[in-house]
Amino acid sequence: MNSTLSGLVSAVWRSTRVLLALLVVLGLFYPAAVWVAGRAFAHNADGSMMTLDGRTVGSSLIAQDTSKDPALFHPRMSAGNYDGLASGGSNLSPVGEEITAQVAEQRALVARENGVDEAVVPADAVTASSSGLDPHISPEYARIQIERVAKNSGLSRSAVAQLVKKHTQGRTLGFAGEEVVNVNDLNLDLRAAKD
Repeated sequence: MNSTLSGLVSAVWRSTRVLLALLVVLGLFYPAAVWVAGRAFAHNADGSMMTLDGRTVGSSLIAQDTSKDPALFHPRMSAGNYDGLASGGSNLSPVGEEITAQVAEQRALVARENGVDEAVVPADAVTASSSGLDPHISPEYARIQIERVAKNSGLSRSAVAQLVKKHTQGRTLGFAGEEVVNVNDLNLDLRAAKD
């Protein structure tokens, strides 16, 4: 009985030491490390907020609906109307009649708005991202919008094309993914250039 009791006390003592060690590591050191990392990358940790004339105008990570303004670049479509609370895709079948009709309608709209042939409208111009909040478009989609944006913003075509080039981001690590253009950052620079 005495050895059982001493074994139990020993096990409880070991468990208590492990609990205290984990409490210190996970309750103090880990949160402190996360806080330090957050301060080292404060812009990212604070939501990558964009400011214009001292006002916060959004996050560079969440697309904004600019489809009503012909002087700005338009992002991909959103099944959730660019609402963070309604984030998600349309869940339409990729071979269904509804998505086929939606893509055809959007392709015609994008071609008409930008004065291009429907054949050159890229896929990301007519489909929503899976989150509905993706601020990135392909360089091809950005390029077909240059003429419309230049005409409606009062900037030269070459100035707008230069902004697109400036905001074209290469592949991640040089090989993963595709080149993209962050529409939010591009439109922010476009607004600043107009002023």
